[in-house]
Amino acid sequence: WYFRNEEFPCLKKGGSRCFAVDGENQYHAIFGAGPCHIVQPSSLAVPAVALGAKMRVAGPAGERLVDADQYFVMPDRNLFGETVLEPNELMTHLILPPPGSVRSAIYEVRFKQSHDWPLAAATAALDMRGSTVRGARIVMGSVAPIPWRAPAAEKVLAGKAITEQVAMEAADAAVLGAKAMTQNAYKIQVARTAVKRAIILAAGLKGNWA
Repeated sequence: WYFRNEEFPCLKKGGSRCFAVDGENQYHAIFGAGPCHIVQPSSLAVPAVALGAKMRVAGPAGERLVDADQYFVMPDRNLFGETVLEPNELMTHLILPPPGSVRSAIYEVRFKQSHDWPLAAATAALDMRGSTVRGARIVMGSVAPIPWRAPAAEKVLAGKAITEQVAMEAADAAVLGAKAMTQNAYKIQVARTAVKRAIILAAGLKGNWA
């Protein structure tokens, strides 16, 4: 809201500081360390990264393919654009690979059912061999300026059968390094829960929704 409010010359509009640091930051990032503490607003971006999508980009110089996890960039790299798009370029296609043995699920936690902005979200993409995880991609949304991948959680899952305990261990690993601002510490637990539930759903378990 600082960006949208004309009374605040926030960092993202060319100002000198991020007003969220000392202001209302209950919905802001818990990963990324600034300098701008926005959260990535796209719900589609999170599964795109988790599923290994590619973006087809077109511009005056022709077309190129960009991996989804390279398409979104942190504010310290592109404060005003948030992606790798150059001037006069457009992303024209989002290309998903065949699912193969990958099972996936998305879980979003919202303030209310009709609200279109998740407090935190997660996508789990599990490459399964029978009941065993051969590899995983865990990506969180609404917690950082980009879709935030959690390699520590992926490492927990590799080579294991999914149980509620394993899902919880992976969720704990996913939020390691999260740093709350003055009003958004609750988002760490919300993100942890979203990761756990996404893993359980992707694995086909009914689960305990604690």
